[in-house]
Amino acid sequence: MNIAFSRLDDTIARFTLGDSSPAFANAFRRTMIGEVPTLAIEDVRIYDNNSALFDEMLAHRLGLIPLTTDLRTYVRMEECTCGGEGCPGCCATYTLSVEGPRTVCSSDLIPQDPATAPVHDNIPIVKLVEDQKVVLEARAVLNTGKEHAKWQPTLACGYKSYPVITIDDRCDACGMCVDECPRGVLALGSRSVEIVEAKLEDCSLCKLCEKACLAGGIGENPAIHINQDDTRYLFVVESDGSLPVREIMEYALLRIKKKSEDLVDILNDISGGTVHEASS
Repeated sequence: MNIAFSRLDDTIARFTLGDSSPAFANAFRRTMIGEVPTLAIEDVRIYDNNSALFDEMLAHRLGLIPLTTDLRTYVRMEECTCGGEGCPGCCATYTLSVEGPRTVCSSDLIPQDPATAPVHDNIPIVKLVEDQKVVLEARAVLNTGKEHAKWQPTLACGYKSYPVITIDDRCDACGMCVDECPRGVLALGSRSVEIVEAKLEDCSLCKLCEKACLAGGIGENPAIHINQDDTRYLFVVESDGSLPVREIMEYALLRIKKKSEDLVDILNDISGGTVHEASS
C-alpha cells in the first residue's frame, strides 16, 4: 500500500491510495468516519432556558458543535482511571450564560480547558429576544461516530476508483466525445482525441464519451474505452476541524492494524498457532 498526496492541510486531504484493494479502501473510509474518537457534548445541565427552543433541542444543537480535540490529553470514559465517573482526563466542561436580545453562538460556550474550545466561533445556537435567557453547564466526552454522528471527525470522506482511459487507433478525431465530456478531460488532438494533462483524475467514469463515439457511427465498439484501476483509489477527506485530517488518517490506519493483529491472535488461539506461521 502507498499513499500519494495531491493536497494536504489541516482540514482537507486529497490523495491516491495505491497497491490496495476495494476491501481495504472501504475499511479505511469507514474507520476514518466511525472509529476515530473526538470530543462532543453529551450531558447538559440547564439552569435557565426561556428561549424558543425546548431544552432537548438546545442540548441537541450543542452536541453538534465541533470541539477541538487532543487525543493525547483525553481518553474515553470507560478507559479512564476514574472508572467512568468523569474527571478532567476524560471530560471537558463548558459554561454558557447569555441574555437577550442577541443570538447565542458557539463563542458563548466557555471551556474550562481552552484547548477544547469550539472549532468555529460563529455557529448560531439560538436567537434570544428581550427578557429571554439561557444559562447552562455542559460536559463533553470522547467517543466515536459508531455511537453517534456528532462524534464523526469528518464532514466528507469518500473515494472512487482511479480512471483508466484508452484511445485506440480507430479514433478519427471527430470530437463528439470531447463535446460530451462533462469534466473537460478530453481534448481534440491533431490525429485523435487526447487526454488533457492533469485532468485524468477528474474523470467521473460516466462513459458518456463512449456513447458519443458509438453515436458517431464508428461501429459496434467505441474507439475510446473508460475503465477503472481496482488497485488505485482517489480519496477526499475533509475534517470538521476537531482533529487535523492527517491525525484522522494516522489514527484510522493504526486502528485497522490493531484490529487485524487482534484477529490474527484470535485465529491463532483457534488454530493452535498455524495462522501466525502462515502469515510470517
